[in-house]
Amino acid sequence: MLTRIPAFAAALLLTLVPIAPSLAEDARPPAAHHHAAAITVGTLEIENPFTRATLPNAPVGGGFLTITNKGSEDDRLVSVSTDIAKESQIHEMAMSGDVMKMRQLADGLVVPAGETVVLEPGGFHLMFMGLSAAIAEGEAVPVTLVFEKAGSVTVDFVAAGSAATAPAMSHTH
Repeated sequence: MLTRIPAFAAALLLTLVPIAPSLAEDARPPAAHHHAAAITVGTLEIENPFTRATLPNAPVGGGFLTITNKGSEDDRLVSVSTDIAKESQIHEMAMSGDVMKMRQLADGLVVPAGETVVLEPGGFHLMFMGLSAAIAEGEAVPVTLVFEKAGSVTVDFVAAGSAATAPAMSHTH
């Protein structure tokens, strides 16, 4: 079910999810894809997991990553959890005319066979609600991802800056 977001909530979400991610993507460094090795669970490959630093007392945070299904059957991200939040959900963000709408994907997110699904600001993403503490830049937030077929895996989502659209660049090669 799509819900209309009140103006104050939309303003809060703007700090988490830019409306025009394509503009921010143009500002990414060309080497933005050189990060830690991919994490494999079943036939799925997980890359570039990150979250954003939050302000003190921020009620929510977001999680972003890329999932590639190298198998011959569809899989589904069915749930997520992290100790830093009372509740974690899989969300979709979309513009409906000039209204930003966000909805929980209660049935999870399908990762089609042979395809890549990107969870990024302004689109599919994870929501960490009821944060127990602020997320500091550089902090690693363990997040457990549960897939229908591949099973579960805990991945460190490293906090980039509060307006980041991609993981922080690693200074080691």
